Amino acid sequence: MFRTALRTVLAHKARLLMTVLAVMLGVAFVSGTLVFTDTLGNAFQNQSAKSYKDVAVGVTSYDHRDSGEAGAEKSPPGVSQETIGKIEGLDGVASVTGRVNGFAGVADPAGKLIGNGWVNTGSNFAPGKDGKDASYAFTQGSGPAKDGEIALDKATATKGKYTVGEPVRVATNGPVKEYTLTGVFTTDDGQVNAGGSLVLFDTAVAQKLYLEPGFYSDLTITAAAGASESRILDQVKPLLPENAEAQTGERLASDQAAQIKKSLESLNQMLLAFAAIALFVGVFLISNTFTMLVAQRTRELALLRAVGASRRQVKRSVLAEAVVVGAIASTIGFVLGIGLAVALRSLMGLTGAKVPAGALVISPTAVGAAFGVGVLITLLAAWLPARRAAKIPPVAAMNSVHGVATTKSLVVRNSIGGALALLGSAGIVAGAAAGSDGRMLIGAGAFLAMVGIIVLIPLLSRPVIALVRPLLHRVFGVSGKLAGLNAVRNPRRTGATASALAIGLTLVTGLTVLGVTIGQAIDKSTTDNIKADYMVRMEGAGDLDQSALTALEKAPGVSAVSPQQSATLEVKGDFHYASAVTPGDIEKVINIASVSGSLDTLAQGGIAVAEDTAKSNGWKVGDTLSVTYSDKKKGELKVGATYKPNEFLSPVLISTELATAHEARPYIPEVWVKMDGGASDAHEQALVDSLGKNPAITVMDQQDIRNEFGGMINTMLNIMYGLLAMALIIAILGVVNTLAMSVFERQQEIGMLRAIGLDRAKVKRMIRLEAVVISLFGAVIGVGLGSFLAWAIGQTFKDEIPGYALVIPWDRIGLFLVLAGVVGVLAALWPARSAAKLNMLTAIKTE
Repeated sequence: MFRTALRTVLAHKARLLMTVLAVMLGVAFVSGTLVFTDTLGNAFQNQSAKSYKDVAVGVTSYDHRDSGEAGAEKSPPGVSQETIGKIEGLDGVASVTGRVNGFAGVADPAGKLIGNGWVNTGSNFAPGKDGKDASYAFTQGSGPAKDGEIALDKATATKGKYTVGEPVRVATNGPVKEYTLTGVFTTDDGQVNAGGSLVLFDTAVAQKLYLEPGFYSDLTITAAAGASESRILDQVKPLLPENAEAQTGERLASDQAAQIKKSLESLNQMLLAFAAIALFVGVFLISNTFTMLVAQRTRELALLRAVGASRRQVKRSVLAEAVVVGAIASTIGFVLGIGLAVALRSLMGLTGAKVPAGALVISPTAVGAAFGVGVLITLLAAWLPARRAAKIPPVAAMNSVHGVATTKSLVVRNSIGGALALLGSAGIVAGAAAGSDGRMLIGAGAFLAMVGIIVLIPLLSRPVIALVRPLLHRVFGVSGKLAGLNAVRNPRRTGATASALAIGLTLVTGLTVLGVTIGQAIDKSTTDNIKADYMVRMEGAGDLDQSALTALEKAPGVSAVSPQQSATLEVKGDFHYASAVTPGDIEKVINIASVSGSLDTLAQGGIAVAEDTAKSNGWKVGDTLSVTYSDKKKGELKVGATYKPNEFLSPVLISTELATAHEARPYIPEVWVKMDGGASDAHEQALVDSLGKNPAITVMDQQDIRNEFGGMINTMLNIMYGLLAMALIIAILGVVNTLAMSVFERQQEIGMLRAIGLDRAKVKRMIRLEAVVISLFGAVIGVGLGSFLAWAIGQTFKDEIPGYALVIPWDRIGLFLVLAGVVGVLAALWPARSAAKLNMLTAIKTE
């Protein structure tokens, strides 16, 4: 029986090739993803181990004010020079190097920022007694030795076309400043490898820029020969301030590698999603292929039964074919996956990220996953056809090969599908009614509904396609009529073929509807809430220096300026986040709907509170609140106004004057600016000039703001369109497979049609129209189910998004349907050509 299975596989090379392609694509993404992440993880781990090779203990400090912890006490800005002196005197310590870190953006000759914003960093050059810093290898010049000098990493210097001795404009949180380049270096720094830049300052300059004189952000401690790292660690810990922690170099290397690997998880998940979609859709293609092969071999299988083969042997024979196909597909897919991993690694290099050198890692997990998934998916898809094959009675050997499933045979299938679809739909509706707590219920309901619809698709195909048959007849004549009849001739086959497109379009339509709806809600919210012409912020979500606010206030043409400065207040033991704003100007840049009282009280030291916050705390206008500021000083504030909640403001508003009095370093993430006469190129340039043409500060108009907030949604949609492309590729294979088998089964019929006058062009048109009808049928099912899911999911978070209202993007849905039709046309090219080339006399004689 196994030899029979092998012969069968080789006898149907073309159709089984398409099955191999469907499995192969999914396996390639699974294996490629695993090999890619394993390779990168290993490379970064080796790099981390290398960079921490000589580090016995590393110390990292952090500022509570930067941690987002409300009401945090003032802590030292870092580790003091005095503490370093104590550590240097410990037994086993060979040396201690202090580092200072912060944001530093380098401008290219055109004034644009080099790098990716959040990975643009500044640090200090810390030479030892030999005048060298072991962390950096200089290829040109040397490190900075005084104020006004810097050194750059090689990649940044190359991008900016800077050479030693030239002036370089560098932006930190303060005003942009020009420095002289003294040296260019190479480094294994992870931020630089991620596509960022690194600027080295003299230590005193870096301390003044980022901390305070005499303080360091991080320490690197090396051990004397034979000294124990753990013993040094135990001695160092008691000497450190509360906001600093120490770890061994080995632990630091491991943590850094883990952090880098974690940052790759989103890419990993995206690629595995591609694989899951490919394999899920591929199940239907594989099942369809084996169903058709079994139907084609009805007489052959019945003959095997007649000569003594048992049902189990016949079933094993079909499953053996599936194992062979799965193994072949897995092997090819695994090889392609390795190629995909290499390509992804090269692509990262082309996008500016520096990937450390390292060998390709092919782990047993990747191999096992590739072959396990490929063979298991093929076996799973072939199980039902194998079961049907085993039920073929020996007497069928005397009947026609072309047995067609009757409507009666679909009764059980339709009953199960209907029950699943109803149960799933009920779950989706119930989840939508439950709000944010119903998302899991919607997920379960969506799965059941999708399975139910897929089971019901053969039943649905008859009435749905019947609606378009008259149109096909009127427009395309005999070819259209025959195409409509052929599309419903075998409902199971039509349903399995249409399912591939239905699944892909369900996912993509649902996410498109959600994305467009949320995008329009955000766009409307931006338009309704923002009066400002510009929003000014730092690259990489950093904070602006107070000097930037002062410069904007003095810029020509500015009529109103207000920062969105962060502050915290403690009232009766509860911490409340506040926005410190400029009284009088805030109403000109942000649309604040006052409920009671007056916002003018902010200028007198009062506070304004969002309506829901005031209600939940029992506050009302005129109440005096006892508050504790972030510096632990106490005071009393009077509630002067309440306002409707605004997503661009915190629940509490105070004046910038009040907040700054209690903040050693005001945190200003953004500034809103209103101009006389509105936005214009001249006004934008005036703001840029007032900020000293700082490359690290972005001036955004209202359209830029809308694009910023909608960017994540657009990225998500682009990923989903990639998934649609994957589903389309497999759907094309499925339609090709179906039509090829249909042409094979109808050779005699096609020969008769040709004999009575149907020319080749009309035969081709008939096959193409059949493919288009099947594809559009699947697309309509997917669009309908996807829109329903989008509505339900939207109901769970509509209260969290002001102005949320479901939007059906008819233009995109129309495009999806057009693409489905194109899929049908493309898929029909080969089968239609084969049908038209049939010799009519030979076809008529075919049994």
